[in-house]
Amino acid sequence: MTILFHQIVFGPIKSRRLGNSLGINLMPLNGKFCSFDCIYCECGWNKDGKDDQKLPSKEEVFAEMETRFNELQKEGVQIDTITFSGNGEPTTHPEFAAIIDKTIELRDKIFPQAAISVLTNASRIGNDKVREALMKVTNPILKIDNGLEEYIRLIDNPQGNYSLADTLQNIKKFNGNFILQTMFLKGSVDGKYIDTTDPEIVSHWVKIALDLKPREIMMYTLDRQTPAQGLIKVTVEEMEKIAQPLINAGIKVQIRG
Repeated sequence: MTILFHQIVFGPIKSRRLGNSLGINLMPLNGKFCSFDCIYCECGWNKDGKDDQKLPSKEEVFAEMETRFNELQKEGVQIDTITFSGNGEPTTHPEFAAIIDKTIELRDKIFPQAAISVLTNASRIGNDKVREALMKVTNPILKIDNGLEEYIRLIDNPQGNYSLADTLQNIKKFNGNFILQTMFLKGSVDGKYIDTTDPEIVSHWVKIALDLKPREIMMYTLDRQTPAQGLIKVTVEEMEKIAQPLINAGIKVQIRG
């Protein structure tokens, strides 16, 4: 079952990675708009969400945030993080940088203890304004699902131009002050069987992670129905084995099965 978020501000919901999370959706309210077309995306395929391509204006986002933030404050609801996710890639919104600045202003005024998190596939961090905005938030959560570009193309289906090498060079500009997020799975994609826990395949990802030295790594697997059929979740034990050299290197690793 496809999950779409039909509001600009949604939740809060209990996130298995971020705690009590208030979601911000900068994408269409009844469709999907993304620079990737991941085989595991809970929002479904890009082609299935094209009926609605209208992005909310920054003014609509500001008004919805201020209203909902004040409501939750009056209700005494604790917010651990204000999280940009929703129906696609948040950094594709043309006013992303201005929206982040306003979010920081509202957070400081209404929820000063809350973190601000952005779940991003990192496809737009070559844009200076996008990257600088991400550097302002508490948790820039950057996705690299594999250490081999051929597998990224199978798993994430980047739309338009994409270069893993260029993406990694731009991530290095964060100087380790980011969270690396990676999905682990198995299954057949376009007739090719993939297993992202395979030692030879995963060794490239481990090398990248050790080189980037993120302050934290989030490793996770399938949790909801996926648009591609026949995908298989991996075990916590498999991910723990993969994580060991990273833990030995002093990197904090969070694993969610």
